Formats: sequence, structure tokens, C-alpha cells
Amino acid sequence: MVQTTANARFVGQARTETTPRMTVIERYILRRSFVAFAGVLASTLAIVWITQALTRINLVTTSGQSVAAFLQISSLILPSIIPEVLPFAVAVAVALTFSQMNNDSELVVVTAAGASPASLARPVLLLALFASLASFVLTNFVNPDARLRFHEMIASARGDLINLILQDGTFEQIESGLYIQIGEKMANGELSGVFVADSRQEGVDLVYYAKRGSLAETDGRKLLAMRDGMIQRKAPGGDVSVIRFDVYSLDLSVFGQATERLSIDPPDQSLGFLLDPDPNDPQFRRKPGEFRAELHRRLAEWSMPIVFALIAMAVAGDARSHRESRVHPLITVVTIAVAVRLLSFFAVGATEKSADMIVMVYGVPIAAAAVALTFIALHRTMELPVGLVERVSAVFGRLVDRVGAVFGPGRGGPGRHAS
Repeated sequence: MVQTTANARFVGQARTETTPRMTVIERYILRRSFVAFAGVLASTLAIVWITQALTRINLVTTSGQSVAAFLQISSLILPSIIPEVLPFAVAVAVALTFSQMNNDSELVVVTAAGASPASLARPVLLLALFASLASFVLTNFVNPDARLRFHEMIASARGDLINLILQDGTFEQIESGLYIQIGEKMANGELSGVFVADSRQEGVDLVYYAKRGSLAETDGRKLLAMRDGMIQRKAPGGDVSVIRFDVYSLDLSVFGQATERLSIDPPDQSLGFLLDPDPNDPQFRRKPGEFRAELHRRLAEWSMPIVFALIAMAVAGDARSHRESRVHPLITVVTIAVAVRLLSFFAVGATEKSADMIVMVYGVPIAAAAVALTFIALHRTMELPVGLVERVSAVFGRLVDRVGAVFGPGRGGPGRHAS
């Protein structure tokens, strides 16, 4: 009772002692929401970044790149990841903030003291607007440059074949179906025991072996000159032919992906190009639908943090009694947010095939925001259908029973009831 009275006095003071910008309770909600938002965003980004970086660690290590190069390549992934994580970070932060305030009876006190819904929504929308602006800048200005730089560094690492093959006694994969091994690098720069296996052409296996070899670069082309060796060719029919040679040169430059031959896809293009594409651009002529879909995706999806914030408010922004049975607000928010995001992905994919689906790209966030605003205006709680929750709970209950039966008494695990 003392705590509730103190909270009421605090809210009353927040209503009377206002500033032109924000009341005390609004600053309180904004501070809690931002702390939760920062924590969720940092932890999620760390997990996603690590998983993405590990998929490329083999490329960096086998091409002889430094740790600094690996970190630089990995950091260029972030501008494409952050806009995808921002909406969910906002939704989770808002749901956690209001859920905790409701559990601590703060939301009940604020509502009972006469605080308007606008005072609760204003700090949330301010946080969401900040996230939406950051998403727009990253998606349209930072990410295209980062993607181009990323492709250039990957191509440079793959094209640095001299560092790649100068590893004594190990097989190194240059590209799918092509392997090179050298026995030893001599003091004079020559190579001994050169072995090349090429199975890139379906049904044809080529094996090159030379006693000696050397690396050279002529007119920008990287050559592997092999001497005193043979070529073994296995044809599709199973016939094997062997050709001996004194000198044979293998052009390694064709295996690297040179930066000047990089294919610039729609996500790599600037917003200006997407708004006014060059009709003679070869990529645009091959797949104009992807350019169309990318443009409207960028112009629509930056608003997702605002949409998800409204959904979180519609789910968790009301004061509820602890005795009322309901699904945890965080589960409801994440479920609805994932459904909206999947619909958004579907709309973008459909726009690639038909320009008539452009309206759906903008319609999904607008419709989701309108539904959430309707629940907020009517002071109703957006919840998952009771039937769906009961079915999911029943499935989960049966799963728990089966796990208990497997690891119960006599199965090598603890029983469900202690004797």
C-alpha cells in the first residue's frame, strides 16, 4: 500500500510538473524501453554475426588472410543484419517494459492516476521512430556500399591463389571441383610435386602431375608452369588416357573472381539507381522484377519498427490483473511480429513476378499498424486465438509427457514423482 501510494504521488507529480518536451513518466518509460532495446539488439546481433562470420572463416584462413581482414569482412555483414533485427528488438523491448511495469503494478497505478494513452505511446513511438530512421539509412545508404566492399574483399581473397597454394603438403580447394597440392616449396622459388585434380566438367576427371613447377604472372594473368609431368583424363565412358608433357601452363587467373567482373545485384545498388535504373544495365535487363521488388522493399520495410512497436503496445500496453489467464505478452508479440514479417517477405517475392503486387508490399505494414491502432483505441488487448493457444499447449503437454516417459524411472533418468 505504501508503494502504491508513492507511485500515485509520483504519477500525479508527473502529470502536473511537465516540461514542454516530455513528462517524468514518459522519460521513465523511454529509459526502460531503450535499455531493454539496447540489450536485445546487442545480444541478437552478436549471435547472428558470429554465425554469419563462421561460415566464411574457411575462406579467409585458406587464402592466407590476416585476422584484421577477417574482422573487416565480418563487420561488413552488419549493415545488412541490423535492419532485420531492429524491428524485433523494438517489439521485444516494448513488450518486456510494459509487461514488467504491469507485474510491478506500475502500469495499474499510472492508468488509475489518469495518465492518457498518448503519454504511454509517445516514448515508445519515439524509440520506434529512431529505429526506423536508422533502418532507412542503413538499408539505403550504408548497406549497398558495404555489400560492394564485401564482394570485393571476398573476390580478392579467392583470387589470391599464390598465397593459397603455397602451403606445403596440403590439398586446397580453389573452387568447387578443383584442388591443388604441392609437395614442397624450394629455396629458389620452384615447386616440387605439383598435383592438380579437376572434376568441374560433369563426367570428365582430369589429373595433372608434375615433378617441378613455378608460379608466374604475365599481363595480369597468374600462371602455374608445370614441367616433366603427365595428364590423366577419364572420359564419361570410363576410358582413361594419359598424356606426358615437358612443359604445361595452367592459367590460374580464370579461377579467381576478379573484382572488375563482380556481378552487382539489386541489393548492391544505390537507392538512386533503383529509382532511375539504367535500361542498358545487363543485370537490370535480365531480371527487372528483382530491381522493382528491391526498390519497394526498401521504401516500405523501414517502417517495420514502428509497426512492431504498435503491435507490442496493443498486446502488452494495458493494465491487467495477475489473476487473468493469458499467454505471456512476449510470446504473443513475437508470434504476431513473425507472421507480419513473413507476409512482408511473401509480398516482396510476389512483386518480383508481378507489378500488381506492389500494393501488397505497402499494404502489409499499413494493415498491421491499422489493426494494432484499432485495438489500442478501443482499449482492447490483442491476443492469440484461444483455440490456437490450447492446441499448442496440448501438443507441448504431450511432448513433455513423452520426454518424461523416455527419461522417467527405469529409463536412466529421474522420475516425475519423487518417492
